Amino acid sequence: MEELVRRANFLLPADISLALRRAYRAENDRRAKKILRAVLDNAAYAKGNDLAICQDTGMAVVFAEVGWKLRISGDLRAAVNKGIRAGYKKYCLRNSIVADPLLRGRPGFSPAILHTEIVPGSRMKLTLLPKGFGCENKSQLKMFKPTSGIEEIKAFIVETVKHAGPDACPPYVVGVGIGGSADYAGILAKKALLSRLSAKPSGLEKDLLKRINKTGIGPMGLGGKTTALAVKVLTYPTHIAGLPVSVNISCHALRRAQIIL
Repeated sequence: MEELVRRANFLLPADISLALRRAYRAENDRRAKKILRAVLDNAAYAKGNDLAICQDTGMAVVFAEVGWKLRISGDLRAAVNKGIRAGYKKYCLRNSIVADPLLRGRPGFSPAILHTEIVPGSRMKLTLLPKGFGCENKSQLKMFKPTSGIEEIKAFIVETVKHAGPDACPPYVVGVGIGGSADYAGILAKKALLSRLSAKPSGLEKDLLKRINKTGIGPMGLGGKTTALAVKVLTYPTHIAGLPVSVNISCHALRRAQIIL
């Protein structure tokens, strides 16, 4: 976990960097192009100098896929949090986590949010997603009626991005979770942000991306072609009486790192 903290916060993933470079080449608006160049230069400087890509080094969200043949001796959650604390302290990252959400108090480095899934095999895959709250605060959940049509759902997703506007540092990656329950749709939306941008988009993802980029919000809200780099959608079966839809937005610095043990 200590090593994942370094990689996630210092190194922009290759698929995000590639998407930003493509957006830069395709952009005609002078201000938007300048912003995209600055974003790319910032990522390069962070990598070259072992610095955080963003001053908001986020709340650590960890996805653990544990093989059902794997035997773990000890407390996995405690080990994850120990590694998060050690990594954030070692690499001088911002301590942003308050122990009491109401009383607040002095911030620290942990705990992380840990999502654990049992999967086939005898190995463990750990994925760290440091989630800054400038974009996390723009998350939305809507419990649609089961009779709601796809156009109504698309309109909600696009409106959520429009509501975020420039506040969450576009260009965005938009994660969408559809189905399950209210809580699980939110997890799906965040998990969608782990999807590789290089993966072939579905028809729904392509249409949503087109509509979002037509809003003209653009990089950092200054206009241009690219309001979002990608839209990623995950679905899950749901109850006959409901249709939860959750949207989780990431800023341009979508940071994630993974290791298989």
